[in-house]
Amino acid sequence: MTKHLIISAQKLPVIDLNAANAPIIFDGHNDVLLHLYRAGGLSASDSFLTGRDGALDLVKAKASGFGGGFFAVYIPSPLDKAFKMEEMAKPSYDLPLPDAIDWEDALPVAISIAAILFDLENKGALKICRSAADIRATLAANQIAAIFHIEGAEAIDPDLHTLEVLYQAGLRSIGPVWSRPTIFGNGVPFRYPSDPDIGKGLTDHGLRLVKRCDELGVMIDLSHLNAAGFWDVARHSTKPLIATHSNAHSICPHSRNLTDAQLAAIKDSDGMVGLNFAVAFLRDDGRMIPDVPLEQMLRHLDYLIEHLGEDRVGLGSDYDGAIVPQDVTTVADLPNLRLAMAQHGYDDVLMNKLCHGNWLRVLEKTWGS
Repeated sequence: MTKHLIISAQKLPVIDLNAANAPIIFDGHNDVLLHLYRAGGLSASDSFLTGRDGALDLVKAKASGFGGGFFAVYIPSPLDKAFKMEEMAKPSYDLPLPDAIDWEDALPVAISIAAILFDLENKGALKICRSAADIRATLAANQIAAIFHIEGAEAIDPDLHTLEVLYQAGLRSIGPVWSRPTIFGNGVPFRYPSDPDIGKGLTDHGLRLVKRCDELGVMIDLSHLNAAGFWDVARHSTKPLIATHSNAHSICPHSRNLTDAQLAAIKDSDGMVGLNFAVAFLRDDGRMIPDVPLEQMLRHLDYLIEHLGEDRVGLGSDYDGAIVPQDVTTVADLPNLRLAMAQHGYDDVLMNKLCHGNWLRVLEKTWGS
């Protein structure tokens, strides 16, 4: 087990990106497309190229060694964000889930958000990758490699026709649910303390979705699924089990985190977990407070490595979708995390695996190329 080193909550120095312990980071989850959509859609996409007031853009990425990752298409619910943040800062909470969203309402929004991703590709800001070979080539060319991902399958119809069309457009990863219910299954609420064993599992539509995604080579993301849905995927999918942005329930007993039994199933499938930077899923007390030292992120990484092995752990930041620790507020701060990992005792081989190598491995196994 890697030794623990207490990291100061003070801002850490930025390391040389050309150093051996500073590999490119490929990330399991971000929500920048939603922010651009809310800021004006296609008319706001230029801010990604020139620099924006948010966690992720091309300027920050190039300066910090961010190589790309999963770009989420997420259908927003009407939400009182101030109320949510206030509640989640309390010692315990149980936020009501938003109502389900009908396919007819979700599809136009999903298409509009996906159009931003394609606009960014057209402008040369990134490349949408459809295979692991695409990702490798894109990273080698010093471009941002983007995976077209859907977080919550409200935009997919019961007959899965939309899935077929979006796959042809480049969709390669999907979460059957965000936390609210869909016709495919149920997610977990934002509840602390709680385990994820909440509600029923996948519906018949959900089981058909899993089967067709396996056939197409679309990755199923287990993040946000409740325990029953997780185990349904584990029983019916032939692919590695993957949670793009989740943490260890034994450290932070939040409904969104993975239990030891779930981690064991992911290991047995040769799957993977991406460390979520959201502070409520990192802190022992589950509170949405950004005063979280990098040591706490390393505790989760150590635990995940212990239970999954060095080949099945990566990063899944949730940038632009969550409150994150103060030392990694934006992509520009990622060198702070790499330095903390190196000082903690992770050697060059492990650093490369955690930062991008493990994602490439599991996607190659899942997609078949």
